[in-house]
Amino acid sequence: MNQQNRSWSTRMFDGINVAILLLVSAVMIIPFIYIILISFATEQEVLSKSFLVFPTKFSLEGYRYIFSTPILLRSLAVTIGVTVIGTLVNLLLTVLMAYPLARKDLYGRRVVMLMVIFTMLFNAGIVPTFLIVKELHLTNTYWALIIPSAISAFNMIIIKNFFQQLPDGLEESAKIDGCNDLGILFRIVIPLSLPALATFSLFYAVTHWNTFLSAILYINDSNKWPIQVLLRQIVILSEKGLSDMSEAPPPPSKIINMAVIVFSTVPILSIYPFLQKHFAKGVLLGSVKG
Repeated sequence: MNQQNRSWSTRMFDGINVAILLLVSAVMIIPFIYIILISFATEQEVLSKSFLVFPTKFSLEGYRYIFSTPILLRSLAVTIGVTVIGTLVNLLLTVLMAYPLARKDLYGRRVVMLMVIFTMLFNAGIVPTFLIVKELHLTNTYWALIIPSAISAFNMIIIKNFFQQLPDGLEESAKIDGCNDLGILFRIVIPLSLPALATFSLFYAVTHWNTFLSAILYINDSNKWPIQVLLRQIVILSEKGLSDMSEAPPPPSKIINMAVIVFSTVPILSIYPFLQKHFAKGVLLGSVKG
């Protein structure tokens, strides 16, 4: 009888959990589906209905207007390049800093860690950072979008904790075989840390893909704008009824806004399924041991 009661209570608990998770998923997914549908709506439906749930006819007016912008493909290439190169720089510098700090025999390790944690609590702000970038002659260059955010202190600490969980015997065996520190890092530590590195590569890539404020501050040449800045400019012009950046007359701003959201979200969102199996595992493995 107790076993039956326990089984019934377990099924009830699982059912409630599933219902809650489905509700939360619906709350997050339905708005995005709505955005996708409206981005394909026709101009007549958007103008004739104050609230459109499901368009009866589908149109590509919003996407046609976006792609008619002459510098769109250039901005997309800029964003892809900054995302790829920036993510590689992030991972390389983060690993090169996390691995020495994971070594308990490193002299001054605690002082360096205190300095890293200090940067998580206090930062210089926008104006001092801008002045530093300007003095380094990085303004109006792509490096201004990469170097100021080259290392995330939080991500570095998580990866360091992940490195600390690796067995010490692996490094000792490699040293006996004549392997130096860099050899141990690139031949043993990094291959064993691929789940964590894949997870944080996604974090870094999303950050670079959504680069907006840094581009506004440091990039003055419109030919070097990343995609987020260009799409913002398209939205502003469409709301004013202008078409300076496009050869086609603008459709309703609502359609353009929805198309811009889809265009800026889907590419980076499509990467997640390939890294999903590493996502939770990579974060949790490095967040247990301090």
